[in-house]
Amino acid sequence: MFTPRLKDVLSRVLPILGNVRDVHRPIFANAFKCWSQAVWLYITDLTSDSPLDSDVMSFLNSVFELLLRVWTTSRDHKVRVSTVEALGQMVGLITRTQLKSALPRLIPAILELYKKDHDDALLATCSLYNLLNASLLSESGPPLLEFEDLTIVLSTLLPVISINSENKRHSGSSVGRKAYNEVQRCFLTVGLVYPEDLFTFLLNKCKLKEDHLTFGALCVLKHLLPRLLEAWHSKRPLLIEAARSLLDEQSLAVRKALSELIVVMASHCYLVGPSGELFVEYLVRHSAIGEIDNLKAKGEPISPTQLRAVCGKGLLLLTVTIPEMEYILWPFLLKMIVPKVYTGAVATVCRCISELCRRRSSTTPMLIECKARADIPSPEELFTRLVVLLHNPLAKEQLATQILTVLNYLSPLFPKNISMFWQDEIPKMKAYVFDTEDLKLDPSYQENWDDMIINFLAESLDVTHDADWVISLGNAFAKQYNLYTPDDDHAALLHRCMGILLQKVNDRAYVRDKIDWMYEQADISIPANRLGLAKAMGLVAASHLDTVLEKLKVILDNVGKSIFQRILSLFSESYKTEDSDDIHAALALMYGYAAKYAPSSVIEARIDALVGTNMLSRLLHVRQQTAKQAVITAIDLLGRAVINASESGATFPLKRRDMMLDYVLTLMGRDENEGFAESSLELLHTQALALNACTTLVSVEPKLTVETRNRVMKATLGFFALPNDPSDVIGPLIDNLVSLLCAILLTSGEDGRSRAEQLLHLLRQLDQYVSSPVDYQRKRGCMAVHEMLLKFRKLCVAGYCALGCSGDCPHRKYVDRSMQGNFSTLPSVFLFPDREVLCLGDRVITYLPRCADTNSEVRKISAQILDQFFSISLSLPKAALSSGLDSEKSYKALSSLEDVIAILKSDASIDPSEVFNRIVSSICALLTVDELVAALHSCTPAICDKIRQSAEGAIQAVTEFVSRRGSQLNDNDISRTTQSLLSAAVHITEKSLRVEAIGAISALAENTQSSIVFSEVLATAGKDIVTKDITRMRGGWPMQDAFYAFSQHTELSVSFMEHLISVLNRSSLVKADSHKDSHKGDNTSSSSETHVEDELLQAAIFALTAFFRGGGKTGKKAVEKSYSSVVGALTLQLGSCHGLASAGQQDPLRVLLTSFQAFCECVGDLEMGKILARSGEQREKEKWVDLIGDIAGCISIKRPKEVQHICIILTKALNRPQRFQREAAAAALSEFIRYSGDFSSVMEEMVEALCRHVSDDSPTVRRLCLRGLVQMPSACMNHYTTQVIGVILALLDDLDESVQLTAVSCLLMVTESASNDAVEPILLNLSVRLRNLQISMDPKMRANAFAAFGALSKYATGGQREGFVEQIHSTLPRLVVHLHDDDPSIRQACRVTLKQFAPLMDIQNDSTLFDSRAFGSDHRNDYENFVRELSRHLVHESERVDTYMASTIQAFDAPWPVIQANAIHFSTTMLSLSEDQHMFSHYYPQVFETLVNKMTRSQDSVVRAACSSAFGLLLRSTKSTLWRGARLDRTDSGRKSNDPESAKK
Repeated sequence: MFTPRLKDVLSRVLPILGNVRDVHRPIFANAFKCWSQAVWLYITDLTSDSPLDSDVMSFLNSVFELLLRVWTTSRDHKVRVSTVEALGQMVGLITRTQLKSALPRLIPAILELYKKDHDDALLATCSLYNLLNASLLSESGPPLLEFEDLTIVLSTLLPVISINSENKRHSGSSVGRKAYNEVQRCFLTVGLVYPEDLFTFLLNKCKLKEDHLTFGALCVLKHLLPRLLEAWHSKRPLLIEAARSLLDEQSLAVRKALSELIVVMASHCYLVGPSGELFVEYLVRHSAIGEIDNLKAKGEPISPTQLRAVCGKGLLLLTVTIPEMEYILWPFLLKMIVPKVYTGAVATVCRCISELCRRRSSTTPMLIECKARADIPSPEELFTRLVVLLHNPLAKEQLATQILTVLNYLSPLFPKNISMFWQDEIPKMKAYVFDTEDLKLDPSYQENWDDMIINFLAESLDVTHDADWVISLGNAFAKQYNLYTPDDDHAALLHRCMGILLQKVNDRAYVRDKIDWMYEQADISIPANRLGLAKAMGLVAASHLDTVLEKLKVILDNVGKSIFQRILSLFSESYKTEDSDDIHAALALMYGYAAKYAPSSVIEARIDALVGTNMLSRLLHVRQQTAKQAVITAIDLLGRAVINASESGATFPLKRRDMMLDYVLTLMGRDENEGFAESSLELLHTQALALNACTTLVSVEPKLTVETRNRVMKATLGFFALPNDPSDVIGPLIDNLVSLLCAILLTSGEDGRSRAEQLLHLLRQLDQYVSSPVDYQRKRGCMAVHEMLLKFRKLCVAGYCALGCSGDCPHRKYVDRSMQGNFSTLPSVFLFPDREVLCLGDRVITYLPRCADTNSEVRKISAQILDQFFSISLSLPKAALSSGLDSEKSYKALSSLEDVIAILKSDASIDPSEVFNRIVSSICALLTVDELVAALHSCTPAICDKIRQSAEGAIQAVTEFVSRRGSQLNDNDISRTTQSLLSAAVHITEKSLRVEAIGAISALAENTQSSIVFSEVLATAGKDIVTKDITRMRGGWPMQDAFYAFSQHTELSVSFMEHLISVLNRSSLVKADSHKDSHKGDNTSSSSETHVEDELLQAAIFALTAFFRGGGKTGKKAVEKSYSSVVGALTLQLGSCHGLASAGQQDPLRVLLTSFQAFCECVGDLEMGKILARSGEQREKEKWVDLIGDIAGCISIKRPKEVQHICIILTKALNRPQRFQREAAAAALSEFIRYSGDFSSVMEEMVEALCRHVSDDSPTVRRLCLRGLVQMPSACMNHYTTQVIGVILALLDDLDESVQLTAVSCLLMVTESASNDAVEPILLNLSVRLRNLQISMDPKMRANAFAAFGALSKYATGGQREGFVEQIHSTLPRLVVHLHDDDPSIRQACRVTLKQFAPLMDIQNDSTLFDSRAFGSDHRNDYENFVRELSRHLVHESERVDTYMASTIQAFDAPWPVIQANAIHFSTTMLSLSEDQHMFSHYYPQVFETLVNKMTRSQDSVVRAACSSAFGLLLRSTKSTLWRGARLDRTDSGRKSNDPESAKK
């Protein structure tokens, strides 16, 4: 559609082309390229007339000229590239004339692009190809270019081949491949026109020895040779010669190109005769290029691997696709097998040989040809070479399979019997190495394959029956040593091949010669070569033991004795050490393998000689790890030789076995400061071998001693802690360690019990790894335990094998015979362990947490461990069973456990928790009572497991055990189990896990005797309180969490509260006799029992606090239920704590107050809480007694229903030995009794108890009891008045003033309502006691005594009236003098009492006297006036003035000055008013003398003032003369008595 319109398009575009800028020129150039392509397609597809008329051609010529002359010279690279691309498409559309004229410009423009950027090579080459095609192959005329003109073009294109060949290999795009192909098309275009010139050109380029040109020329020759075959036919010799000249070229790229050219030449029959073999050898040699050459050719564009692949494929192509090559390849390829340089190509060569043999209908002519040529290796050389090259079954290109195939084809070259044997054996070996991926799964595949090769060789030698052929084969093997470097593993196999061959030779001289040769050729500094030599010596020793031992003795004696070695050792200690280590290592291995392969009949003497003469010790002074490994291997081989001898019936003990164990432990050892995790890789290898050797030595006779066993385990168990990496080393090492432990188990003990004890010892040593926080350590520990149990079970059931064999094996038979010999006469019970010895309880709780492990493998293994334990226990003979379990239930539970294990093995998706539940259920049924108890006692480590899920599992198991079988536990079991659980809870820091552990304790309490559990918890808490800072414990205080759990438990909260109350009620922080004055030095709280009780009590208080605060709704219900008990206990403890506070110990009081406050918050009694907060910490006794009273009052008001129960509790508490608790009980009862009127029976008990305890040792108790008695409700008081007054009467004589004071106060209260019948009988007794108290120093006592005395006046009726009146008259002066006491209360009491006495004293006008203002006034003058009036009445109306006067004079000596003054005034007033002469004569002298003394000596102004006033009163009296006479007589007598004293002065 477009081409017919080309003219119109060009006519529109051409006018604007000249003005197009560089930025738009690539667009227009691309348009012209596309238009030209469209025209070419149009012309090619359609046969109609050409659309290129003269106008179009004119347009195209104009465009072509513009592009060529202007655009190709642009500075913009993109413009030049797009222009050349467009011109390349237009060259076929312009006229030949214009094209010829354009060539001088166009060719340089195209070639210029190759210089700038290699990425433009494809575009330039495409354009160049179009130009060459239009210039050289046009049908319109001869070529427009001569070959000389093309040389520059061809020279430019050759490097492009090299560059794009490399891009074609390395890049993922097809650009390089396309460019390479376009260049080849260009050369083909030129070759079609100028073939000979091009051939000469290419050969000349090859001769230049420039790698990129040579490579390009060879690539072009390879490409053009099939296409220009006829044109170049005459050039064959030149091409062959040119190729031969390049055989020594070093460039890998050139070698690759040449190899490809050789294949092309061979496909066209260029390779004939010697030159053909030369080129074949070239391909083989480069097929063998090794990996080392990769390192040498890093700068090459072609890698040796690529070259090797090209040559190998080329060689196969020659063999498979070119029949003519058969005559060159056969038997020439056999020459390529033996030489060392072709080793890498053996697989390819063998494949080619196999293909050649397969294609021939009969191999006989081929074999004849092989024998006919002298340059072909002998069959012995081919056989020895191929056998050694079989070493690597995983070699590339299926080397082993190819070699075996070739051997099968070449079998006619060898003795006839070999051919028949190989027909059967070779297919088996090929089948073994067929699947290399499957082969890699076997870690010992290499060792097994080498053994197969040696056996193949040995059996091949056996079937020949031709000694001469064997000798010749030995000579061929000897020549093979030159083909392998010492570090090549093939050299080690060669040693073994030589060894097995010498084993078949009977010529001792030949054997000795070849042994020397092997040792000379071996490099013992290389471990693999050293091992191969040692195995070879061992193989030789199987037939020539003495010859081998002689050689080893010579080597050992000559260590370090050569002159060269001595000289070097003088200058280098390291050389001396390394050389000596290598020799000793080699010798050790050779001795070991000699013992392994030597005949059993002669080995005992040889081993005894080696060990007994300490020859082995000479091999121990090695330092390198590889040397140590060799010596350890040798010791292991010696032990295995003893075991193998015992299998053959030649049983003997290994002498100095323990010494050899020490050797092994020393060799595998490490420095003391080096940790297990710091082991090097080589050291790990050494240790793995050492463990294997220890296993072997442990398995031989004699049996291990305990000391040796412990030494071995101490040195090896730490390997369980090694990290996982490197897994290929650590894995076998751990396996060896497990095998060692199993060997120790199986070879220890003389009877069933000792073996079981040995098992337990080993298992306990592994516990640290079974419970490790590291995942792989737990897995290793469990695997080891499981393996040992498997071995132990076999041992218990049917004997054992030292090598761990199962079933019927000769090793076990031997041991069984020895066992039967020792125990045949004993009953079976001695051959099997008792179930108790297995300690199932301890073991179960150790492995049960692993059944809940995070690692699925650990879970499976641990379940199997438990299954093995119980399987063993149930498989013991009946005589050994004393479990007491139901056999049917036990087997049913075991079957259930095995079902769980089967599920675990088959279904990994099953819920682990469900599996664990089933396991625990089975275990619970399988354990005996003793085992259950042991498991519970040992549960602490399990619950403290480092893995959270395992710890939770252990808690769940313990809970299940106690829930289902807790009833079977006795008191001691419960106590110890609680201790174990508490210990676990203490060690757990994670809060949620600790709560679960405490939940197990709750389950124990719920299903057993809770009181024992609670006691243990409190005991532990008490110790913590005393020894730890419980407020700063990490994760909180575990005991508090336990308290919370108990308080929140629906079943335990009430019982726990009751238990706490019982603890509080039976204990006190202050003991009964600790504060008695008579036992100040005997404090019972210092004893251990007292300390325990104190700790328990403190813990109980803390527990109560936790209960009140953390019990929640459940705890609150329990508190409400036990309200009265709680209040009673707290009240009593409050008394104890205040006792301690008074002694300076405030902490117990603070703790108790905190608990009390928590109680108030719990029950919602805010008022009580305020009381505690206000007065709780008061130390004074009255204060805390009042506090208790306030609390009691608050309770009585808020909870009246609880009062009765509380009173009953407190009444009983009065009998307690603790003084402060009795005081607290009395204080509370004294308040509660006020609200107890409705409880007749309780009231009776309370009154009885209070009356009984008024004789208590404590004054506080006495007075509080009395106070309580008088505070009972009035309805009750009437019934108990007589008792109460009797108590008061008794307490008025109490030795303690506070009690007396209380008694007086209570008497006042009682007299308000007491009946006459109750008081009258003891009225006089009361009066007398009150008179005694009226002179008390305590003002309050005096006031109350006066008041009480007055109150008794109303009971002065009947027969007691006269006596009471006498008491009144005796007391009247005292009342008068105290009317003006300093204390207002005393004054008031005296006034009231006087008024009450007035009716009984028959005083006239008493109402006027006692109602006067002076009587009620507190002024001194008023008092004196009242006294004067009272005295006047007394003097004139009473006959008892003399009595009054005597009582008043006694008051002169009162301790109170004001009372003295009052007595002076009262007495002088009565004297001044009295008319009785007798009274004057009797009392005036006394009063006068007293007044003088007081006046002169008293220091109190009130006394002196009273004396002065008294003198004035006496002077004014009517009897003053008598007073004066008496005074003068008194003065004279005084002077006479004073004169002597004056004289003396």
